[in-house]
Amino acid sequence: VQLQASGGGLVQDGGSLRLSCIASGFTLDYVITWFRQAPGKEREGVSGISRSGSRKMYADSVKGRFTISRDNDKNTVYLEMNSLKPDDTAVYYCAAAKGRVGISLLPRYYDYWGQGTQVTVSS
Repeated sequence: VQLQASGGGLVQDGGSLRLSCIASGFTLDYVITWFRQAPGKEREGVSGISRSGSRKMYADSVKGRFTISRDNDKNTVYLEMNSLKPDDTAVYYCAAAKGRVGISLLPRYYDYWGQGTQVTVSS
């Protein structure tokens, strides 16, 4: 079971990025959540999506700016990030929860993690 996160980069305040989380070696039939971790801070949940994609959850800090989606045919989950702020700077990880139905933004419920992709927003 491998997850690969990509799409990070350096953008200016107010810019946009789209992150991708691609599963290899298995069908992405899991709840998937994006997390982020800034230097010196705890890992925090950003946005999660149910297995079908019908339910989504967002942290208050990103509501209205980030959009999560998935394409199960492509085994991929996306995180569209708009109106980025310097506070969004972090390493972003995608994670899969095995056997879970509900979405949680708590890291302890997730079994598989991608390697992370750096997002840097300059002011």
